Amino acid sequence: MFDKKFKHDPKKRFSSRVERYIKYRPGYPQGVINFLRERKIFFTNCVIADIGSGTGILSELFLKEGNLVYGVEPNINMREAGEKLLSKYSNFVSIDGSAETTTLKSNDIDIIIAGQAFHWFNLEKARLEFLRILKPDGWVVLIWNRRKKKTNEFLKEYEKFLLKYGTDYKAIEKSKLDFDKFYGRNKSDIKYKKTKFDNFQIFDYSGLEGRLLSTSYIPLDDHPKHNDMLLDLKRLFKKYQENGLIRFEYDTEVIYGQLI
Repeated sequence: MFDKKFKHDPKKRFSSRVERYIKYRPGYPQGVINFLRERKIFFTNCVIADIGSGTGILSELFLKEGNLVYGVEPNINMREAGEKLLSKYSNFVSIDGSAETTTLKSNDIDIIIAGQAFHWFNLEKARLEFLRILKPDGWVVLIWNRRKKKTNEFLKEYEKFLLKYGTDYKAIEKSKLDFDKFYGRNKSDIKYKKTKFDNFQIFDYSGLEGRLLSTSYIPLDDHPKHNDMLLDLKRLFKKYQENGLIRFEYDTEVIYGQLI
């Protein structure tokens, strides 16, 4: 069902896309863990809170290291999917909560992590909640996969395709995240840093279509543009595929710091 009614409720945007989200969204490179360990941010005994944990893709990166991970997710469909996928991990605790009201104990968390869900947080309220639940020396680490737009001709045309068909893609792309305000800063010292890692997925046509339809701003099958959109996607795939496959490239961005 086309989720127009969810357009202004970020906690429900992905309700109708859970299965595709699980199957077609990219994971995160192990290099992220190695990087955080080298910076002495991450330790195996850290208590992690994954805020907006969704289906558990980011949580699993830390669960594999043996960490206790609280997955805080307000969307019941995403949360239940995460519980199912991560049921083999005894160190995963699913929480019905949000960035603004996590329900977690005060001063209990070593590292807060968040993926793409961070874009939908009320940053002012989330910042106050994060300060409450973090230990005094705790960290906030934001990790997400940002699609590369200009690496090759396919990705350039795919960007134009999204601008044509995305219901509110332009507005999302224009929105800016104020990391200075979120992390807080002294006049002479910015308290967060950024790095990135290469990441990619390989898709046949079915996978490319699934990846497209996992995105919250893309019309589903009861939207008048849906059929034309898929015809254009097939033409795009046919033009750029090599041996029946397309390479979908990302920068895995990591923003890390301590809240002032």
